Amino acid sequence: MNAPTGRRERKKAQTRKALADAALELILDRGYDQVGVKDVADAADVSVTTLFKHFPCKEALLFDLDQDIEAALVAAVRDRAPGVSVPRALREHLITTVGPHTLMLSPHTPIPHPPGEQPAGPRLAEFSRMVDETPALREYAHRMWMRHETALARAIAEETGAPEDDPACAALARFALDAPLVARRHPDPYRAMDEIFALLERGWGGPSGR
Repeated sequence: MNAPTGRRERKKAQTRKALADAALELILDRGYDQVGVKDVADAADVSVTTLFKHFPCKEALLFDLDQDIEAALVAAVRDRAPGVSVPRALREHLITTVGPHTLMLSPHTPIPHPPGEQPAGPRLAEFSRMVDETPALREYAHRMWMRHETALARAIAEETGAPEDDPACAALARFALDAPLVARRHPDPYRAMDEIFALLERGWGGPSGR
């Protein structure tokens, strides 16, 4: 049964990627409001029913890496080098992940990630501008980004030996996720990120200074 199951999973992943890639290409080319789910399904050569088996709504087509993003945030905490504090590890991860194209965007833009690939370069900037200019996407992106708070807080608690529902761990997770959004309001967002995380570092301490 392993081989057929493996083939089915690969087929599902291929279909999901084809849908996400088609959605991104069509929407960047025509605009979000000018593309319907049937357009995306047709471009990926699947039915609309199949599309909805993979994605619950149109907005979700453009945020296909949500699970990968959450896993990377958790890994930034769990896999940090010895002697590196949790706030420092999160700062380095967020600076690398968000990157210059997104940090320099409007302060209202969430942290979007185009589907099918890791965000990078001008394509991310184009995608991010589209999200910023589309209220439905802007709201969805912010909701998706901030929902990583629970998993991140749990990872911080595990790494520091705190209770799972520790409010300090939850607060650090929330403020770390909010930091790039706040930094964009500053003329120099990288300096702002440094100042935000310096404040979090001083206020954190954490069990055993972690």
